[in-house]
Amino acid sequence: MTDISRADDGKKSLLESLAAYLRARSVVMLLLGFSAGLPFYMIYQNLSLWLAEAGVEKSEIGLFAWTGFAFSFKFVWAPLVDRTPIPVLEKLIGRRRAWMAVAQIAIALTLLAMSAANPSGNLWVVALIAVAMAFAAATQDIAIDAWRIEAATDEEQGVMAAMYQYGYRVAIMVAGAGALFVADQVNWPAAYQFMALLMGIGLLTVFFAPKVEVRAYEPPPRAPLAETFSRSVIGPFRDFFARYGVHALVILLFIALFRVPDFLMGYMAGPLYIDLGYDKTTIGAIRSGAGLFATLFGVFLGGILVARFDFRWSLLIGVLAQSLTNLIYSWLALSDATTGGLAFAVIADNIAYGAAGTILIAYMSSLTNTAFTATQYALFSSFYALPGKFVGGFSGFMVEAFGFAWFFAITAIIGLPAAVLVFFLKQSEKKFKAEPVAP
Repeated sequence: MTDISRADDGKKSLLESLAAYLRARSVVMLLLGFSAGLPFYMIYQNLSLWLAEAGVEKSEIGLFAWTGFAFSFKFVWAPLVDRTPIPVLEKLIGRRRAWMAVAQIAIALTLLAMSAANPSGNLWVVALIAVAMAFAAATQDIAIDAWRIEAATDEEQGVMAAMYQYGYRVAIMVAGAGALFVADQVNWPAAYQFMALLMGIGLLTVFFAPKVEVRAYEPPPRAPLAETFSRSVIGPFRDFFARYGVHALVILLFIALFRVPDFLMGYMAGPLYIDLGYDKTTIGAIRSGAGLFATLFGVFLGGILVARFDFRWSLLIGVLAQSLTNLIYSWLALSDATTGGLAFAVIADNIAYGAAGTILIAYMSSLTNTAFTATQYALFSSFYALPGKFVGGFSGFMVEAFGFAWFFAITAIIGLPAAVLVFFLKQSEKKFKAEPVAP
């Protein structure tokens, strides 16, 4: 008799896929996603608006994209998060949650420090605080990603990635509409103080989330420095290349190019809104209202695509969607500043962004070995962020040279190489289910 609850090809049925969103750990993932997303807008989108209002040049605003190098190079200190215990806290709540708690406290402190900064007075101080905030947020991401991968099977990673994106986007709604409303009604320092207070939600979640580490707590053994470095730093990279061989280079190149269009255009969206004459309340309402629901739909769509289809087709859809929606911003730059036009651009962009992000997270999660979860996932996420962050630093110069319309058209074209590379992942996918190499 056929099992009607499961598809003939072994894939989960639609009802089973939907039920997975209601699991307790999926809900925890939602809250941790909120904690991860909260500082994002405060480092990038909102900060770019604050800088634009303060009269900072577009070329200088674009350079602030380089504060995101903390996310691009987090694989450098990921072995520390993977292997180093936090005194006292680790025995109480586990290594993953202990590192989350430390990072969340650091994020809250940097948000408070930013509230005391003055962009029009000393831009270097603002830049240093932004770098520190990004470093703390990247450290939190390392720990959350490791917890997420170890808390679910490969088949469940699409759902966990989707729940992470849901929480992330709710946080962006709060950091977008909420922070902009406070900035409009009070000032920018009050907005940053409000976000620092909300980091307490993530801290509370950390103490109630399940402990899911594949390793039980034990004091780190004493070993020579060279041996420790080889095991903790070299080991994860050696394992990845041992499992995938030459195809590892194709995978890393694809991951590196996947989000370049988004990273390149992202930091210039705020200055575009200001140039077109939109006020902060309108920007916040559309970006975090209609934009949120659009992203939630995109995240859900991405989770369903991962559950129902193979990665190649899902990844191709994600690449093309986020590139094509950038063209809408070219149209917006040439149009009158209407609320409907802004809403259309934000909704289309957020659907593509949400779906592509979920698909990429699930894809990268499937590549990790649980013996090196934090370090390997940090490697992948660093590769997907590094090229975009580097090129994004020049986005302000590109806008000043070509104008907003041509700038966003260029970002769409830049997505084409990743679309081509999708077809070279076929051989790599054959290795996805290979047995992990023992550490």
